[in-house]
Amino acid sequence: MASTSLRRAVLAGAALTSVFLLAACAPPKSLVESYPGEPRVEHVVEEDEEAAAEEDEHPAADGEPSAVWLGQGGQLAVTLFGSSTCPPVGTRISVVEPLSEGNIVEIETKDYGDGMCTADLVPYTSVFWTPMNVGPTSPLTVRVAGTEIEVPVK
Repeated sequence: MASTSLRRAVLAGAALTSVFLLAACAPPKSLVESYPGEPRVEHVVEEDEEAAAEEDEHPAADGEPSAVWLGQGGQLAVTLFGSSTCPPVGTRISVVEPLSEGNIVEIETKDYGDGMCTADLVPYTSVFWTPMNVGPTSPLTVRVAGTEIEVPVK
């Protein structure tokens, strides 16, 4: 009887440990990093340099919000424009519609309230882990700061 109780305790402990380990592997819904400027993306050499030049044109160059996949799609970089003293930093990402239903996420940004902010306009990039249930195999819609950004397939 003691061995049965011991066996149950060991199995319960193993199950509990597995739950904690699996939860730790899930990407967080919080910010990975943020920094002034545009995203640091890897440059891929294309056979057709003219097509590559067209693809390198980035909406951020026009002061428009933009988003790009980083790496193999494991991270998403979102660039917004705002004051250098009150930068538009993304704080949280949440899934609005999973990949199977539309592939839409929403980014919350830091609220500075009525703080004193300079009137300059600079790019600021926030990088998030790609949430579970969305992915780079279908176009992604990013809702942020009253704007919808379409991120193409990776």
